[in-house]
Amino acid sequence: MRLSSFLSTVSALAIFGLVAAEETASDVIDLTPANFDAVVNPEPLILVEFFAPWCGHCKALAPHYEEAATTLKEKDIKIAKVNCVDEADLCQANGIQGYPTLKVYRHGEPSDYTGPRKADGIVSYMVKQSLPAVSEVTAANVDEFQKADKIVAILYASSTSSVPAPEFSATAEKHRDDYLFGVSTDTEVMTAQRITPPTIVVYRSFDEPKVEYPYPIASATVKDLEEWIQELSIPIIDEVNAENYQVYAQSGKPLAYLFLDPTDEKKDEHVAAIRPIATQYRGKVNFVWIDAIKFGDHAKALNLPEPKWPSFVVQDLTQQLKYPLDQSKPFTTEVVGEWIELFVAGKLEPQLKSEAIPESQDEPVFVLVGKQFDEVVFDDEKDVFIEFYATWCGHCKRLKPTWDSLGERYESIKDRITIAKMEATENDLPPSVPFRISGFPTLKFKQAGSREFIDYDGDRSLESLIAFVEENAKNSLEIPEIPEPVESTEQVPLAEPEEPSHHDEL
Repeated sequence: MRLSSFLSTVSALAIFGLVAAEETASDVIDLTPANFDAVVNPEPLILVEFFAPWCGHCKALAPHYEEAATTLKEKDIKIAKVNCVDEADLCQANGIQGYPTLKVYRHGEPSDYTGPRKADGIVSYMVKQSLPAVSEVTAANVDEFQKADKIVAILYASSTSSVPAPEFSATAEKHRDDYLFGVSTDTEVMTAQRITPPTIVVYRSFDEPKVEYPYPIASATVKDLEEWIQELSIPIIDEVNAENYQVYAQSGKPLAYLFLDPTDEKKDEHVAAIRPIATQYRGKVNFVWIDAIKFGDHAKALNLPEPKWPSFVVQDLTQQLKYPLDQSKPFTTEVVGEWIELFVAGKLEPQLKSEAIPESQDEPVFVLVGKQFDEVVFDDEKDVFIEFYATWCGHCKRLKPTWDSLGERYESIKDRITIAKMEATENDLPPSVPFRISGFPTLKFKQAGSREFIDYDGDRSLESLIAFVEENAKNSLEIPEIPEPVESTEQVPLAEPEEPSHHDEL
């Protein structure tokens, strides 16, 4: 009995071990100095992640990376990873400065991975990398190819050298990371598709699934084709998040946000309400809906002060100007439609966030707010040196005593130079300003009589800041001398002692 029991236990442990091994099996290859070159260099294409186990972004990427590795394994595309804590020298040799860093290697030659960080995005990106810029499309693969990605562009032509094939190929080389391109000279395909060559068709996994190039194709240039495909790559209205925001940012068009609570049972109704408007203004304004609960801080940054959903705001991404719809108004198709109509016609004024104007300016550094920006900064009589900061910024906190000292140095000539600071997260820049703030602290100098701004890129020592001011100021910065008090030699007679006053005691 004892032997039987022992054997049963051993069998159970063996089975458990096999199950555990299956559960922990990974299709991601672990790389070390011992196998890095042997694995990476022979591969025509391999994706390598350099990570640190403690890195939060690495942990978030891990399940997507594993899923992508399994999918890509079927397509004979390998995925690998390097633990930069265990293999610090290997990571340093590959120029790794942050985590996670992903690199695409072709026979040992690296290039930066610029794709998404979700499983399907990684798969899509690597599949594109594995293909030639333009793939051959035949009767055998046409159906699969048309559905192989969110955006697929196919040129149907009588030959691969006739117009517009050269321009199409050049567009594909330029945007191979963004879209999937194919060319077909197969008459069987064109007959089945009812297409007369030459024709370019874009196939999409959203909105209208098949769109033909609507302009004279013989004169199509790379610029024409990339602008057409880029416009088609943006849905009429879609959810915006960290994964796809850059698509909208790169388009340069204004972005109309519909902030929604995703748990609201009327969410789909609200999206449907503005779809006709998004369709009407397609090409002029991009429309998205966004998770108001997850991105509530973004709503505040766009000057929607109340957590009231749905809410609507248009942002000019080029100038970072904001046009929020009054949250007290009802959310209806008509109200939103009128707002967009006024925006497109240029009849809306942007809403500028500003702190209250300080009641007094008692500090050597002028406290600047959005409402006073034009008045103070564009004073032609003064040189102005501004620090744009954020209250939470550690670098800004370290700069504060130095900036205060700079203000103190020029305090006596405030009529000629203003040393100012502005909390850039609480105050919007007006449309008159030709720049936007992208980091903290940002230091800008405006010379007297000018509308141009000079960037300060030096170190943040008081001596360097003073030297910069002295070099760029138009006004005289000569500090007036304060005369020292003169000691009098005249003798003052001692005062006669006063008679003590008399007080009655109780």
